[in-house]
Amino acid sequence: MITLIGTLLGFIGAAFPELLKLFRDTQDRKHELSVMKLQMDAQEKGHTQKLDEINTYGDIAESLALNDRVKPIGIEWVDALAASVRPVITYAFFILYVIVKCAQFFLMMHGTPELPWLGTMTIGQAISSLWTSEDQGIFSAIIAFWFGSRTMAKFSK
Repeated sequence: MITLIGTLLGFIGAAFPELLKLFRDTQDRKHELSVMKLQMDAQEKGHTQKLDEINTYGDIAESLALNDRVKPIGIEWVDALAASVRPVITYAFFILYVIVKCAQFFLMMHGTPELPWLGTMTIGQAISSLWTSEDQGIFSAIIAFWFGSRTMAKFSK
């Protein structure tokens, strides 16, 4: 069940940017319709030149707002650090996950003085008990996200 939910969440996570894009496009079309209605009203009143100027400034502002991204500031290490935030967090959590699983494996194989019964597992038993339904859910969500985003990118082209 967790695997199915993880897969669905991964696919939805990959589709979410496309859904936001569709929502934004719908809002842009509504905005364009309202601008067109204003233009028609202004033409009836003879104020088309001023309205064109306003619309041009509005389009420029809208384009700048949509394309506003983190811009490099010119300091090489600061720009590199800003670009590396997401990969560094991803690698840090992956390393943490591996460390936790290695610690669990060590405890299952060798145990501790307080829990000596933990050290009674074979390698196969330890490995099979490390791969839980939660791990399956995490794995399926990650795979569905990456391949789902690739599929969404193909459909959007």
